[in-house]
Amino acid sequence: TVLMHPRFCQLLAVACWVSGFSNSALHFSFTFWVPLCGHRQVDHFFCEVPALLRLSCVDTHANELTLMVTSSIFVLIPLILILSSYGAIAWAVLRMQSTTGLQKVFGTCGAHLMVVSLFFIPVMCIYLQPPSGNSQDQGKFIALFYTVVTPSLNPLIYTLRNKDVRGAVKRLVG
Repeated sequence: TVLMHPRFCQLLAVACWVSGFSNSALHFSFTFWVPLCGHRQVDHFFCEVPALLRLSCVDTHANELTLMVTSSIFVLIPLILILSSYGAIAWAVLRMQSTTGLQKVFGTCGAHLMVVSLFFIPVMCIYLQPPSGNSQDQGKFIALFYTVVTPSLNPLIYTLRNKDVRGAVKRLVG
Protein backbone atom coordinates (compact mmCIF):
# COMPACT_ATOMS: atom_id res chain seq x y z
CA THR A 1 0.00 0.00 0.00
CA VAL A 2 2.97 2.32 0.40
CA LEU A 3 4.19 1.90 -3.18
CA MET A 4 0.84 1.23 -4.87
CA HIS A 5 -1.26 4.00 -3.38
CA PRO A 6 -4.73 4.35 -4.99
CA ARG A 7 -3.75 7.77 -6.36
CA PHE A 8 -0.68 6.23 -8.04
CA CYS A 9 -2.87 3.48 -9.56
CA GLN A 10 -5.22 6.13 -10.94
CA LEU A 11 -2.30 8.02 -12.47
CA LEU A 12 -1.03 4.82 -14.09
CA ALA A 13 -4.47 4.12 -15.55
CA VAL A 14 -4.76 7.68 -16.88
CA ALA A 15 -1.27 7.44 -18.37
CA CYS A 16 -2.24 4.22 -20.17
CA TRP A 17 -5.41 5.76 -21.58
CA VAL A 18 -3.74 9.00 -22.65
CA SER A 19 -0.74 7.29 -24.23
CA GLY A 20 -2.92 4.76 -26.05
CA PHE A 21 -5.24 7.47 -27.36
CA SER A 22 -2.29 9.66 -28.40
CA ASN A 23 -0.64 6.76 -30.22
CA SER A 24 -3.87 5.93 -32.05
CA ALA A 25 -4.47 9.58 -32.95
CA LEU A 26 -0.93 9.89 -34.31
CA HIS A 27 -1.27 6.82 -36.54
CA PHE A 28 -4.77 7.83 -37.62
CA SER A 29 -3.63 11.29 -38.64
CA PHE A 30 -0.62 9.95 -40.56
CA THR A 31 -2.59 7.17 -42.26
CA PHE A 32 -5.68 9.26 -43.02
CA TRP A 33 -3.77 11.59 -45.35
CA VAL A 34 -1.96 8.83 -47.29
CA PRO A 35 -3.51 8.46 -50.76
CA LEU A 36 -4.61 4.90 -51.52
CA CYS A 37 -4.28 3.25 -54.94
CA GLY A 38 -6.05 0.53 -56.80
CA HIS A 39 -8.99 -1.39 -55.51
CA ARG A 40 -8.70 -0.02 -51.93
CA GLN A 41 -9.64 -3.37 -50.47
CA VAL A 42 -7.57 -4.25 -47.40
CA ASP A 43 -6.20 -7.77 -47.84
CA HIS A 44 -6.24 -8.54 -44.12
CA PHE A 45 -8.57 -9.78 -41.39
CA PHE A 46 -8.98 -6.30 -39.94
CA CYS A 47 -8.05 -2.75 -40.86
CA GLU A 48 -4.57 -2.32 -39.43
CA VAL A 49 -1.98 0.39 -40.10
CA PRO A 50 0.64 -1.87 -41.77
CA ALA A 51 -2.06 -3.31 -44.07
CA LEU A 52 -3.28 0.18 -44.97
CA LEU A 53 0.23 1.40 -45.75
CA ARG A 54 0.57 -1.38 -48.34
CA LEU A 55 -2.28 0.21 -50.32
CA SER A 56 -0.56 3.57 -50.64
CA CYS A 57 0.50 5.17 -53.91
CA VAL A 58 3.23 7.28 -52.30
CA ASP A 59 6.38 6.68 -50.34
CA THR A 60 5.38 5.64 -46.80
CA HIS A 61 8.83 5.45 -45.23
CA ALA A 62 8.00 8.29 -42.80
CA ASN A 63 4.83 6.47 -41.77
CA GLU A 64 6.71 3.19 -41.41
CA LEU A 65 9.39 4.88 -39.31
CA THR A 66 6.77 6.50 -37.08
CA LEU A 67 4.99 3.18 -36.71
CA MET A 68 8.22 1.42 -35.82
CA VAL A 69 9.31 4.06 -33.29
CA THR A 70 5.97 4.28 -31.51
CA SER A 71 5.55 0.51 -31.61
CA SER A 72 9.02 0.12 -30.12
CA ILE A 73 8.02 2.41 -27.29
CA PHE A 74 4.65 0.76 -26.67
CA VAL A 75 5.90 -2.82 -27.09
CA LEU A 76 9.48 -2.89 -25.84
CA ILE A 77 9.10 -0.70 -22.73
CA PRO A 78 6.26 -2.80 -21.25
CA LEU A 79 8.12 -5.99 -22.19
CA ILE A 80 11.30 -4.75 -20.52
CA LEU A 81 9.35 -3.74 -17.41
CA ILE A 82 7.59 -7.12 -17.26
CA LEU A 83 10.81 -9.09 -17.74
CA SER A 84 12.72 -6.99 -15.22
CA SER A 85 9.97 -7.43 -12.62
CA TYR A 86 10.04 -11.19 -13.19
CA GLY A 87 13.82 -11.05 -12.95
CA ALA A 88 13.48 -9.36 -9.56
CA ILE A 89 10.94 -11.99 -8.50
CA ALA A 90 13.24 -14.80 -9.68
CA TRP A 91 16.17 -13.24 -7.80
CA ALA A 92 14.13 -13.00 -4.59
CA VAL A 93 12.80 -16.55 -5.01
CA LEU A 94 16.25 -18.02 -5.60
CA ARG A 95 17.31 -16.65 -2.23
CA MET A 96 14.40 -18.47 -0.54
CA GLN A 97 15.07 -21.71 1.29
CA SER A 98 11.63 -23.34 0.80
CA THR A 99 11.43 -25.71 -2.17
CA THR A 100 7.61 -25.73 -2.12
CA GLY A 101 7.65 -21.93 -2.22
CA LEU A 102 10.05 -22.06 -5.15
CA GLN A 103 7.82 -24.49 -7.06
CA LYS A 104 4.73 -22.41 -6.37
CA VAL A 105 6.32 -19.14 -7.47
CA PHE A 106 7.95 -20.61 -10.58
CA GLY A 107 4.66 -22.33 -11.50
CA THR A 108 2.82 -19.03 -11.31
CA CYS A 109 5.54 -17.02 -13.04
CA GLY A 110 5.96 -19.68 -15.71
CA ALA A 111 2.30 -19.47 -16.69
CA HIS A 112 2.44 -15.67 -16.76
CA LEU A 113 5.62 -15.64 -18.83
CA MET A 114 4.13 -18.09 -21.30
CA VAL A 115 1.10 -15.83 -21.81
CA VAL A 116 3.37 -12.77 -22.10
CA SER A 117 5.48 -14.58 -24.71
CA LEU A 118 2.42 -15.71 -26.67
CA PHE A 119 1.32 -12.09 -26.92
CA PHE A 120 4.55 -10.13 -27.28
CA ILE A 121 6.42 -12.32 -29.79
CA PRO A 122 3.75 -12.07 -32.54
CA VAL A 123 3.18 -8.37 -31.79
CA MET A 124 6.91 -7.72 -32.22
CA CYS A 125 6.89 -9.66 -35.50
CA ILE A 126 4.05 -7.48 -36.83
CA TYR A 127 4.91 -4.02 -35.54
CA LEU A 128 8.69 -3.94 -35.18
CA GLN A 129 9.53 -4.42 -38.83
CA PRO A 130 8.58 -2.34 -41.85
CA PRO A 131 5.23 -3.28 -43.41
CA SER A 132 7.05 -3.94 -46.66
CA GLY A 133 9.36 -6.36 -44.83
CA ASN A 134 6.93 -9.26 -44.46
CA SER A 135 4.51 -11.04 -46.75
CA GLN A 136 0.78 -10.41 -46.62
CA ASP A 137 0.03 -14.03 -45.70
CA GLN A 138 2.64 -14.00 -42.94
CA GLY A 139 1.08 -10.83 -41.50
CA LYS A 140 -2.38 -12.38 -41.62
CA PHE A 141 -1.21 -15.53 -39.85
CA ILE A 142 0.59 -13.60 -37.11
CA ALA A 143 -2.37 -11.24 -36.62
CA LEU A 144 -4.72 -14.22 -36.40
CA PHE A 145 -2.39 -15.83 -33.88
CA TYR A 146 -2.26 -12.89 -31.48
CA THR A 147 -5.94 -11.97 -31.82
CA VAL A 148 -7.48 -15.47 -31.70
CA VAL A 149 -5.03 -18.15 -30.60
CA THR A 150 -3.41 -16.26 -27.71
CA PRO A 151 -6.69 -15.23 -26.03
CA SER A 152 -8.00 -18.78 -26.54
CA LEU A 153 -4.95 -20.34 -24.90
CA ASN A 154 -4.96 -17.84 -22.03
CA PRO A 155 -7.71 -19.54 -19.98
CA LEU A 156 -6.30 -22.97 -20.77
CA ILE A 157 -2.84 -22.03 -19.52
CA TYR A 158 -4.17 -20.58 -16.29
CA THR A 159 -6.72 -23.32 -15.58
CA LEU A 160 -4.18 -26.11 -16.11
CA ARG A 161 -2.43 -24.79 -13.01
CA ASN A 162 -5.48 -25.92 -11.00
CA LYS A 163 -5.09 -29.47 -9.65
CA ASP A 164 -8.76 -30.35 -10.16
CA VAL A 165 -8.66 -29.22 -13.79
CA ARG A 166 -5.43 -31.14 -14.42
CA GLY A 167 -7.02 -34.25 -12.91
CA ALA A 168 -10.11 -33.85 -15.11
CA VAL A 169 -7.96 -33.41 -18.23
CA LYS A 170 -5.92 -36.52 -17.33
CA ARG A 171 -9.14 -38.53 -16.86
CA LEU A 172 -10.50 -37.19 -20.16
CA VAL A 173 -7.33 -37.97 -22.12
CA GLY A 174 -6.91 -41.39 -20.66
